[in-house]
Amino acid sequence: MRYVFAGAERVKAETRRVWFDKFGIRILEGYGATETAPGIAVNTPMRFKAGTVGRILPGIEHRLEPVDGIADGGRLIVRGPNVMLGYLHAEKPGVLAPPPQGWYDTGDIVEIDGDGFVTIKGRAKRFAKVAGEMVPLGAIEEFVAKVWPAAMHAVVTLPDAKRGEQIVLVTDHKEASRAALATAARAAGLPELFVPRAIACVAAIPVLGSGKIDYVNVGQLAIAASFRSISSHHSQ
Repeated sequence: MRYVFAGAERVKAETRRVWFDKFGIRILEGYGATETAPGIAVNTPMRFKAGTVGRILPGIEHRLEPVDGIADGGRLIVRGPNVMLGYLHAEKPGVLAPPPQGWYDTGDIVEIDGDGFVTIKGRAKRFAKVAGEMVPLGAIEEFVAKVWPAAMHAVVTLPDAKRGEQIVLVTDHKEASRAALATAARAAGLPELFVPRAIACVAAIPVLGSGKIDYVNVGQLAIAASFRSISSHHSQ
């Protein structure tokens, strides 16, 4: 085996270390979408930076559109020979709906450094706007996973009349508490906004056939458990 490429989900630092220690092979992380056939960026043996998905592939144009509340990076839009011709919609059979001027909106918030390496900050829809601040839900999940690594966690949002949105942690860790997360966040130097306002403990986190978290059903679990969860944790 000479090369190992990974995509779809961020590669954990521990996974990279185990592969290198056991096989002497560096995992080359990349990034793409079905609509881009599928590559957009990739690390290579000679052009590599851990924690990124590499540099934009040759022949692909890109631009970053500003996102309110995000100072570093923006929404990635790409155009190139790999971008699909368009979508076929059920309401208009046989009619191809091409992306505007060939530009495909990835829906991802990314940051590109001075060397051209791309860091994925999260899906645009996986950011919450809480009291005017943009908060990455994926980063909160990573933080919670470090606190309780043996459990599975998903972070979603619910509407909040005063703050716009409230962050809810859905977890299968039975001993989860907001107080423990608040203490861990302070120790890690993370802002208070990274501490979910409510915690819903469930028997299992629903997943899709691909193994990824089923956020639609997680959201339904959060709605069903939110009032119980919020009231119980506000009493702490």
